[in-house]
Amino acid sequence: MGPQISWRAVFIIEYLGPLLIFPIFLMRPAIIYGTDLPPLVEQQYSGFVAFMFHYVKRELETLLVHKFSNSTMPIMNVFKNSIYYWGFAAGIGYFLFHPLYTPVKIGRYAVCMALFWFWEVANFVTHAYLSSLRPPGTAVRKIPRDGAFEYVSCPNYLFEILAWMSFNLFTSTLVGWAFFAAGSAQMLVWALKKHRNYQKEFDGKDGRELYPPGRKALIPFIL
Repeated sequence: MGPQISWRAVFIIEYLGPLLIFPIFLMRPAIIYGTDLPPLVEQQYSGFVAFMFHYVKRELETLLVHKFSNSTMPIMNVFKNSIYYWGFAAGIGYFLFHPLYTPVKIGRYAVCMALFWFWEVANFVTHAYLSSLRPPGTAVRKIPRDGAFEYVSCPNYLFEILAWMSFNLFTSTLVGWAFFAAGSAQMLVWALKKHRNYQKEFDGKDGRELYPPGRKALIPFIL
């Protein structure tokens, strides 16, 4: 198996990077851009707050909410995951705070910024509910019920995808959209795998519950 590290430690490290890297573009613009920044527009301020909030939320969820069925993973995953999160944080920060940044129109910004916060709250509520289904210190799984779970197996992924889509609609950077595409593709893979595992575990045989046959993996009624 090779050297191992706990899942919780990996999450803490990979989410810490964006929290340290992203503010650098505001704090040291002369070093990065060779000039001081012009006054920031509202879209940039909100983008900064939204981005930082997301990763603070992830850190707190890792420490206080998530329960991991596997205790460890290969230590190389730390480097792979950190390159992904830290690299995209740097790219998004560079272009969001660039002196030549062009903001989206105020109406689009207001709607999409509000949607971002809605989806972030929905994502947290879903994580808290999933955590409540698993007794402490066990890998027991139950069929999630009610709300968005009546339509998809992984609404937490769906809400995160929608949150990042909203973020990019009001910040509008090419790197941000690349991050959205990569993250959405990965979460689709995870959702399909979890959906199959649910169906396999809850097959309705030998007294086991039957997983809802009409429930999709990630996108209601479609996939």
